[in-house]
Amino acid sequence: MQQLYPILCEPRLVEPLWGGQRLASWLDLPPPHPERLGEIWLIFDSNRVSNGVLAGMTIADLARMYGPALVGTRPFARYGADLPLLAKFIDAADRLSVQVHPDDEYAHTYEAHTGFHGKTEAWYILAAEPNATVTLGTRTRIEREALATAINDGTVEELLAEQPVQAGDLIFVPAGTIHAINAGIMLFEIQQKSDLTYRLYDYNRRDARTGQLRPLHIEQALAVSRLEPAHTARLRPLVLDEQRELLVACPSFALERWQIQGQLTTTTDPASLEILTVIAGTAQLIWQQTILELRQGMAVLLPATLGEYQIVSNDGVLLRSYIPDVPALITSVGVEPGAGPIFL
Repeated sequence: MQQLYPILCEPRLVEPLWGGQRLASWLDLPPPHPERLGEIWLIFDSNRVSNGVLAGMTIADLARMYGPALVGTRPFARYGADLPLLAKFIDAADRLSVQVHPDDEYAHTYEAHTGFHGKTEAWYILAAEPNATVTLGTRTRIEREALATAINDGTVEELLAEQPVQAGDLIFVPAGTIHAINAGIMLFEIQQKSDLTYRLYDYNRRDARTGQLRPLHIEQALAVSRLEPAHTARLRPLVLDEQRELLVACPSFALERWQIQGQLTTTTDPASLEILTVIAGTAQLIWQQTILELRQGMAVLLPATLGEYQIVSNDGVLLRSYIPDVPALITSVGVEPGAGPIFL
């Protein structure tokens, strides 16, 4: 088999009814632009490789071929030859539905036919209009019957908590957390590989294509929702060194912010793949005397067995996603579980 290398993908463009126009200009996409570009899926198992000798194959193809050499021994032991993450950009010109996602146990039991896992996610806010908010959790602990009643009579918003956000904030959304991204926000999202979304409320919006009310998933939402306030908004980063901060870590993923001034030399861990996403400036990724030019909005998948590489930049800000060993991470940084941005 061919040796693995840093992998670029053809992004998948998604045009939901709440999408906006900012991503096209922010990424300098060539026209014509979609009217409502709400999501760009950067790294996903159905995305096709766009560089090197493996171009044209999907990430799922590579996962089946290379197994732990691509995804890493840690997620391979948990999920097998399956890309465990989805990295995307979101531009919410209008508010998204009030929704909730299942955990692995529920997804693998009741949604096994989809091939998806549960969905824990995290949002890094790239831009936010003044007074922009996200919906996260309930205002107080409530009973399931109270939520069902509020869904039926259209008062569910009265039960939910809103959190103001600004650029640079990190919002952690564990599976089961009722949430919504509200209007005026552009963000990067890292999540488990899943597209399982249960809508509780959608403002009586109609599908642009069919004209029908968009479906709700009340039975599933009631089954998986955590009916309590969330305590994972605007997490404070943990400084790792002069160029790196840990934004969040949980068993499903970790997310770091790298602000590169000069050169950073590091090595992939055979236990996990990495996804590097440039959110500002430009950077060079150097591996085995090969240079890959990266610009704002690009993401690159680093196979777990890639080995040593360098990031060179004078103005680059990157987000690094990977699957951590959370107990080992807690020991290495000397914090308690749940302290700062680390969750078991």
